[in-house]
Amino acid sequence: MQQLRSRVRSVATRLVVRRIRRKGIDLSRLAFVPERAKMPLQRVGPDPVPALGLARESGGLHRLPLPFDFDVWLVPGHDDARGVLTDRSSYSNDIRHLFHGDGPATSDDIGGLGFTDPPLHTRLRKIITPEFTMRRLTRLEPVIERIVQEALDEMVASGSPADLASQVAFPVPFRTICALLGLDYADQQEFAGLGSARFDATNGAAAAFGAVSAQREFLFDAVARQRRQPGPGLIGQIIREEGDAISDVDLAGLADGVFTGGFETTAGMISLGTMVLLRDEKHADVVRHGERGDVERVVEELLRYLSVVQVAFPRFAKQDMQVGGRRIRKGDVLIPSLSGANRDPQAAGERAEEFDPFRVPASAHLAFGHGIHRCIGAELARMELRIVLPALFRRLPDLAVAVPAQELSFRRLSFVHGLDELPVTF
Repeated sequence: MQQLRSRVRSVATRLVVRRIRRKGIDLSRLAFVPERAKMPLQRVGPDPVPALGLARESGGLHRLPLPFDFDVWLVPGHDDARGVLTDRSSYSNDIRHLFHGDGPATSDDIGGLGFTDPPLHTRLRKIITPEFTMRRLTRLEPVIERIVQEALDEMVASGSPADLASQVAFPVPFRTICALLGLDYADQQEFAGLGSARFDATNGAAAAFGAVSAQREFLFDAVARQRRQPGPGLIGQIIREEGDAISDVDLAGLADGVFTGGFETTAGMISLGTMVLLRDEKHADVVRHGERGDVERVVEELLRYLSVVQVAFPRFAKQDMQVGGRRIRKGDVLIPSLSGANRDPQAAGERAEEFDPFRVPASAHLAFGHGIHRCIGAELARMELRIVLPALFRRLPDLAVAVPAQELSFRRLSFVHGLDELPVTF
């Protein structure tokens, strides 16, 4: 473990320090997000901070005071955010240039679908998309049902009170993703410790980027092993179908994207969604006694209301332009706020700040993003939520949060919002 920590620190420093030095900033003293720019990643319980709503109501884009040689713009409104996410010609998602102040970018430093542009993005997404259609995912339904029942059995056996976050919300998506990718038990044990840190912005740039690098290096090793002996999951299947046409680096990037989009995000949704439903017995009853359509409606509203993925992948302007009434220069960064956009009354309708499972929104939510970089695991996440929430509330009809709301421990500054713990009784 000490060796892994050292590797994380060295890789992270190499990735970040070159660019930062241009501004004369000591990386060791630089918070990953300066205080005045933390607003998009902060919450008050399940809700975005009021400043995000004020930024949206003021109209247009909101400049974030970050110490770079380009401007960073938050896009807090639904229509502007959707427009940026849709526009594939005006923006690039390739982030590698930020980490190379004195040399060419290489694909093994950073990548994955979220940070890749066409045509490479198109080719890689085409490889993996068929596995995430509803028709293909249907075969995972009994696997997820078994995983959910095992997690509930384990929590019930451990007795009340319990921590739902660690005993249900974590193992369900984790075991599902490991089963999907075909990671063996030894891989799963090491992999378990690399999840939350990559989304945590509280411990500085080195920690955040270091966690990403360590996780990608782990997946690279797993892919290399399966290259020699393909397993039964998605990694092995792609190796059998693509052979040498896909590199280990690209395949590790795809696996990383599956993990990124399907583990920590769904874990956060399960914990926070359970907490929200337990605030009102009528809402819990919709999940406990409702038909499939009722449960689907609750899941969609939870996705909109919670928007656990706070911001979309950054977009880099390819040319000078006007967006949201602001002059954007080539190289500037636009960051769509998914939590801000999904609380926009123009899209969600009246009382957008409230959870309402009977809501009829004016337009679709952006919890999974939009456009060519929309989360490829959206249907898998929906399936897991549709299975785990009814199973939980039907199995434990007297489920309750064990502590007052003000004592719950939420993530303080994270790209993916969630609860550190959810103490419950049953």
